[in-house]
Amino acid sequence: MSRISLLLLLAFSFALPTAAQEKTVKFLVGFPAGAGLDTMTRLVADKMRLRLGQPVVVENRPGAAGQIAMSALKAAPPDGLTLVMTPLVTVVTAPHVFAKLPYDAFADFAPVAHTANFLFAFSVGPAVPANSLAEYVALVRKDVKFGNYASAGAGSLPHFFSLLFAETAGIPLNHIGYKGTAPALTDLLGGQIAAFMGTVSDLANQQKAGRLRVLATSGAQRARDLPDVPTFRELGFNIEGSGWYAAYAPAKTPRETVDRLAGAIVEAIRSPDVREKLEALGMEPTGLGPAELARIHKADYDKWGPVIKASGFKLEN
Repeated sequence: MSRISLLLLLAFSFALPTAAQEKTVKFLVGFPAGAGLDTMTRLVADKMRLRLGQPVVVENRPGAAGQIAMSALKAAPPDGLTLVMTPLVTVVTAPHVFAKLPYDAFADFAPVAHTANFLFAFSVGPAVPANSLAEYVALVRKDVKFGNYASAGAGSLPHFFSLLFAETAGIPLNHIGYKGTAPALTDLLGGQIAAFMGTVSDLANQQKAGRLRVLATSGAQRARDLPDVPTFRELGFNIEGSGWYAAYAPAKTPRETVDRLAGAIVEAIRSPDVREKLEALGMEPTGLGPAELARIHKADYDKWGPVIKASGFKLEN
C-alpha cells in the first residue's frame, strides 16, 4: 500500500466516529410553535448542540393533544436521534381521559429528563367585563356566552383543572379545544372566546402587556411571575394543581444513549442563562434525570387517575 493510500485510509477511519456524531437529533414538540413549551425546547436544543457536538433540531407536530408527536416517537428507531419534549398531559392525563390511545405511556417510551414545572392560570379577553374571578363567575351566571372558554387541547390538565373550577364555582363552562396555545390566544384577544385556561408561562407576558387579564393561578402560593394575581384558594375555591415538562425517547433506547442525552438536557436546563429565561416565562426549571422522571411520572399518573375518573370526563379519539 502506498503512503498516500495509507494516509487516506487513516483519515477515513478517524472521520467515521465524527460522521456518526454529526447525525441530527430531532426534538419533536406536539404543540404549535410560539408557546412556552416550544420556547423551552429550542433553548435546550441550542445548548445540546454544543454538548453533543451534533445538530439538534426542533420539529413541531401539533394535534390531538400531543398524541401525533407521541405516536411519531413510538414509531422512531431507538437510536437516540428522536426525542419528544412534552407536558404531562400525554403521559399522565391522556391515558385516563381517552378511550383509546395509539401508545402505552409507560411501555412505549423511555424517560430521559424532567425539565420544568409550571402552574395554570385562568384569563379573560379584553372584551370581557370582569376584573376579578368573582366578577367573572357572576357574569357567567347572568349570560352563559361568557362561559365559552378554551384550553390548548381537549383532555389536557388545564382543561381538566377548568372542570374542577366550574364544579367548585357552580357555573356552566363550555370547553372549546384548540390545537395549542397560540391559536387559542389569538381568538381570546380577538374576542371569539371569552376565557382561556393555560399556563402561567404562556400568559404572564400577555398580562404584563395589558392584552388580557389573568384572574387566578393554580398553585399553593402565588406565581413568581404574577405576584399580584391571587390563587384560586385565596379566592375561596378549594382547588390546586400544577404540571411539568419532560423529555422522552423511544422504548428500548440503550441506557448509555439515554444517559448521554439526559446529561445534555440537564446541563442545558441548569445553565444560568437558560434558567433565567425559563423563570422569566413563569416556569420552575428542574433538570432531573431518567430515574427521577420515571418516579414523578408514575406518582402523578396514580394521583390524577382517581380524580379524572370521579369527574366522569371521557373523550373518544
